[in-house]
Formats: sequence, structure tokens, C-alpha cells
Amino acid sequence: MGEPRFVGIDVSKAQLDVAIAPDDQVGEFANDQDGITELVKWVSSFSPELVVVEATGGLETGVVVAVHEAGCNVVIENPRKVRDFARATGQLAKTDKIDAVVLADFAMRVRPEPRPLPDEHSRRLSALLSRRRQLVSMIAAEKNRLARAHSDVAPRISMHIAWLEQERDETDKELHREIRNNPISQEKDKLLRSVPGVGPVLTKTLLIELPELGQLNRKQVAALVGVAPLNRDSGQHRGKRFCWGGRARVRTVLYMAALSAAQYNPTIRRFHQRLIAAGKPQKVALTACMRKLLIILNAMIRDMEPFSATRPTLPA
Repeated sequence: MGEPRFVGIDVSKAQLDVAIAPDDQVGEFANDQDGITELVKWVSSFSPELVVVEATGGLETGVVVAVHEAGCNVVIENPRKVRDFARATGQLAKTDKIDAVVLADFAMRVRPEPRPLPDEHSRRLSALLSRRRQLVSMIAAEKNRLARAHSDVAPRISMHIAWLEQERDETDKELHREIRNNPISQEKDKLLRSVPGVGPVLTKTLLIELPELGQLNRKQVAALVGVAPLNRDSGQHRGKRFCWGGRARVRTVLYMAALSAAQYNPTIRRFHQRLIAAGKPQKVALTACMRKLLIILNAMIRDMEPFSATRPTLPA
């Protein structure tokens, strides 16, 4: 057995730059079907232990799926983490080729743990949910414009809002059909919707953006979403704990669910009232409710059991 190889792939719209560590070999391929086929053939010849690709908003999907189907372990990594690694190792310059080399070096030194890639069902759900977020954002922007629009253009803005709302409703129907046609997603959706305060937007977001739900313990899932308070201590100094990082899209929707659960979910309502009575600021109490709600949902999916207000807090 020779020395293990590690691959970094920098993805752009038209080109794929590849680096092999520790061989210091680099290659360039077109970001199309023929180019990806050539890339997979070349990379597979090294029998790499790990391939690392930066998340690029979806441009990486084609090459990641192809490399994974070729039998390679693939990790889609957070660009900020890779950039911090590059700075820490003294690599301040940035080009596509340099980025590929940095990714290969990152794979060799850090060795992030591969996670299962989303299947076709999950990728379709993700695309639909992403489109729904875009439509909601455009509707909000158009409504803001309508409030101060001239009378000559206001009717056209109203027509556009109506069309966008129709598209949003059609996207919601497609999301519902996609979940309904998958027995596992349908069962999870049913379980999550049994919790007072949890609606269709949160359930779809959790199913798509948090596939690890039910597979992690309570501390891990809270840290992954970004609702776990992190220490800020040094020497004898004890700083305030803050929540940061994690999956912002999940956290945003979870916040709205926690607001509702603090009123209508008996378990979360009692917990929220107890924190407020103890003098906790409203924001701190709501963040704690987000964490508690997430832990409950995580345990429900782990055990595949519906919510019960009489059941004690589920361990996770």
C-alpha cells in the first residue's frame, strides 16, 4: 500500500481545478458532463482516501455526485473554514489553482469526516425549498416597493406580487407531493407536525437542511444548528456565553417556531415562563426555547415517537 492521496477540487461556473496531495499534481477540467467524466477518471486512478470540495451554492453538485458514485469519499466543506485554514498555514494568495491545492492540503491535514450525500429525493426537496425562499424574499421586496410606488406602476407591482404568490403556492404543493411520495419523509413529517408550534415550513426545513436530525445527541444537534452557548473564557476571565455559527436557515425558522411554541406548546410555555420568572432576558429565554424544542424534535425522530405533553423531556 502506497501513501494515501487526498484530492481538492475548486469549483467555478466554467472550470474545475483539481489538486492531488501529497503528489503536488494539478489538473484543469471543464465544468460540464465531459469534463466531469474526465476528472472522475483521472482522480479515481489515484484511489484517493478523501476528496474535499467547497460549497459553492450548488455548482459543486454535479462533480460531487459523480465522484461519490465512483466510490470516493467526498466532503463538501464550509468555504470559511478552508479560508481560515489557508491563512493559518500562511497561504494568503488566492487563485483557483491555489484554492485547489489548499483544499487538498486541508483534506490531508484536517481529514474531515465524510457524511452521507443527499439522495435524489433530498436534492429535489432542497431545490424546491430554496426556490420557495427566493419567492418569499421577492414577495416581501415587491410589497415594500408597492407601499411607496407611483400610481402608474403600482398595478403592475400588484400583478407581479399575485404571480409570485401563485408560484409560491405551487411550490408548496410540489414540496408536499414530494414528501408524501416518500414514506420515510412522510412519517417524519407526521411526527414533527404532532408538536404544537411546529408547522409545515419548519418540518420541511428540518427534513431538508438538517438530515442529521435524530442521529446526534442533544449537545451535537444544538451545536450543529447554532443554538448551543459557547464558552468565552481565558485564564481567570469568565466571559458571557454566546450562540453563533451553525445552520442559519434552520435557526431562522426554528426561532419563529419557538415564538409560537412559547404560547401554544405546554412544555415549551412552562419552560419559557420559568426562565422569564427567573429574570432571564426575553432573547435569552427564546434561544433556550429554541434549543429545547430542537432537542425534543431530535429525540422524537430518534425514537420515531410522536409528541406528548405528559411525557418528560426526552433525553438525547
